[in-house]
Amino acid sequence: MNIHPIQLFDAESSTFTYILSAPGSRDAVIIDPVDRNLERDLRHLERLGLKLAYVLETHAHADHVTSAGKLRELTGAQAAVPSGCGIAPAEVQLADGDVLAFGDGETIAVLHTPGHTAGSMSYVWRGNVFTGDTLLIDGCGRTDFQSGSADALYDSVTSKLFALPDATLMWPGHDYKGQSVSTIGWEKRHNSRLAQRSREDFVKLMGELNLPKPRLIDVAVPSNQNLGLPHGA
Repeated sequence: MNIHPIQLFDAESSTFTYILSAPGSRDAVIIDPVDRNLERDLRHLERLGLKLAYVLETHAHADHVTSAGKLRELTGAQAAVPSGCGIAPAEVQLADGDVLAFGDGETIAVLHTPGHTAGSMSYVWRGNVFTGDTLLIDGCGRTDFQSGSADALYDSVTSKLFALPDATLMWPGHDYKGQSVSTIGWEKRHNSRLAQRSREDFVKLMGELNLPKPRLIDVAVPSNQNLGLPHGA
């Protein structure tokens, strides 16, 4: 049985937050929570009778501040983060191939998918993959800051994410066009940045995007490396 995640949206940063839970246990995991939605997310957990086991981050975000530290304090959950993102206060530093267990036999497989940032991770659970900013619906994350690499992102997507079964549901970290979910098979065939594109073409395309610097990057990244808490907290 394929149990779908609960998908929540932050309109200001176009960020998706996900809550994962399954029958047989109250335990839950939240992925990429946003600080200004702390009360909303707590109400969701309470309404559904869920107890947070882990707060999971896909990377140290540049466009919003996480509520991971506050959620950890309020729920007793552990913070689990990519080991390559410099998020030192987290209890669990994840590496490629790790498996995070929660609830009644639930497991999340950890894939290191660098490119958007050097530490970026994707997470696989029950036929779903949460790709953060590595792979977006009909797109991908930018690679021009925070130790990003178009070469590394091409490898992450083509050799790791596109190696998942075609029917795997792909849940991105952001969407700017009103979409919510895709499949690995669709992205493999149709993604306008990556499908049927050579590495050289992709690296050239990403190098010519000339995107503005994220407005919050100088505040968000240091804050997120401290789980969204003031330094010293």
